[in-house]
Amino acid sequence: MRWIEPIGGTALMGLVLADVFLTVLYARAGTGIISDRLARAVWFALRKVSSRRGRLLSICGPLIVVALLLAWSILLALGAALIVHPQLGTSITNSNQETPTDFVTALYVAGSSLSIVGGSSFGPQSAGAKLLFLLNSVIGTSVISLTITYLMQIYGALRSRNTLCLKIHALSAETGDAADLLAHLFANNQLSAGYNNLSELAAELTEAKEAHHFYPILFYFRFPEPFYAVSRSWLIALDAVSLIRSALPKDAEWLKQSGAVTQIWSSGLLLLDTLNGVFLRNKAFPEVNDEDQHLWRVRLDHARRRLKDADISLTEDLAHSYKAYMEYRSRWDPAVRRIGSAMAYDPGDIDAAIHGARRVTPNATGFLR
Repeated sequence: MRWIEPIGGTALMGLVLADVFLTVLYARAGTGIISDRLARAVWFALRKVSSRRGRLLSICGPLIVVALLLAWSILLALGAALIVHPQLGTSITNSNQETPTDFVTALYVAGSSLSIVGGSSFGPQSAGAKLLFLLNSVIGTSVISLTITYLMQIYGALRSRNTLCLKIHALSAETGDAADLLAHLFANNQLSAGYNNLSELAAELTEAKEAHHFYPILFYFRFPEPFYAVSRSWLIALDAVSLIRSALPKDAEWLKQSGAVTQIWSSGLLLLDTLNGVFLRNKAFPEVNDEDQHLWRVRLDHARRRLKDADISLTEDLAHSYKAYMEYRSRWDPAVRRIGSAMAYDPGDIDAAIHGARRVTPNATGFLR
């Protein structure tokens, strides 16, 4: 019976250290043991009590970080206390007075030894207890160093993501419309001139995708301003690729097959897959119906007019253009809808272009079902 507490304490500390390793060092989406479940629990708790606009969810990301650091610290101290408790009064004593043997004292000794050896009047008397104190100190300082580094990396990645979202918002003239973004990149049919900006955008989108794969906690950093929403920015990027590949003429084939366009398409779809797998747990997406296809046709008509106003050449094969746009749009639109809804954003905040098309479409019922 004397060994039950040390065995349980060792197992608990091993669990925490494994979670720290998987969250901070291994850094892959969906691999955390404690961190992943804790993040989801905090998110769903705030989601239930937040308003329709989800403003309370704005503190979710920082709150998850604090909760995770507290959970790691408390569980490590609890595990160490389970190991220390049977040794109080024998291998671990109080140098100033009689040694208490209650569990609260064990928790105090364990917490002290995790921070720095000799931080209290309790000290090890046996060789095994001295090694325990030394090991606790190494574990405590290592976890603190790793978590500080982790925090710096998270907020660095968050800053880069927000900068990218703001850049996409600004390139679309703050409209959230991919046609406006393309109109500014390729004005007066200068496709080559806009390609450099498109290449930069592709690289930043790929970097942001990998940041979310390394630090899945970024999923839970939600801002009140919709232009910081991942679903909105990736919708604009993927819609831009869909328009390039379906609306531009054959002499722009080099652009349609270019590395930048391919990179935006691939990294965009990969991030949506990652978000669906980790954040939404592979939930089924809504089926594409006739109303969706009608709205996409109206959306393409509006986009063609905007591009034509910017003196960008367009394909004359309208049947092929509509068919291609429908096929491309069906690849990502359901995922964007589901993710935007899960993040408590209004449909019009995420897809401004479709929202505008819906206003002129009779018998519309809202695109989030």
